[in-house]
Amino acid sequence: MVASPAVNHLTPEDYLEGEKKSFVKHEYVRGEVYAMAGASRTHITIAGNLYSRLRTHCRGTGCQAYIADMKVDIEAADVFYYPDVVVSCDNRDRQFDYFQRHPCLVVEVLSDSTERLDRGDKFANYRQLESLQEYVLVSQKQQSVELFRRDRDGYWKLYPHQGGDNIELTSIGFRCAIADLYEDVEFAPDEAEAKLN
Repeated sequence: MVASPAVNHLTPEDYLEGEKKSFVKHEYVRGEVYAMAGASRTHITIAGNLYSRLRTHCRGTGCQAYIADMKVDIEAADVFYYPDVVVSCDNRDRQFDYFQRHPCLVVEVLSDSTERLDRGDKFANYRQLESLQEYVLVSQKQQSVELFRRDRDGYWKLYPHQGGDNIELTSIGFRCAIADLYEDVEFAPDEAEAKLN
């Protein structure tokens, strides 16, 4: 949900210190910071539904799920992102209070303003994380989930899912119905359907 550049050419250390005091979240991209726009009710509901299920699933496993305010530090790309949901099972991440460096799962809920970035630059940067095994894009327009999974040879394969399907996140041994992610979500009527009424 990047809106606009706020301050130019900060060091990662200055950025992290600034975020601790800021009332607005910012993502950091190679010295520049970008203010985050607010999320819709649908966006928050979908992310919350997944997070609550992942949090319960991860109890006692050594994995930890985080929502919205946990940053991911991609050192190789010199960026910090705020994914909608992130899971790390790596003990090295327990030393960091404000970010994770070794997540196995990252989830982004798509919006009109972020979809291109989530599919493009963000995914390219996330792929530089050796620990990342799955990257999930969740639509807020319809029951549709795109799961990208890294195979043994390091290639990323797409597993698309629709309403009625189940999704399996092998990185953490998690499975649920796609419909569960959309609990309490009401989709806007299709424009064509709305014109007929």
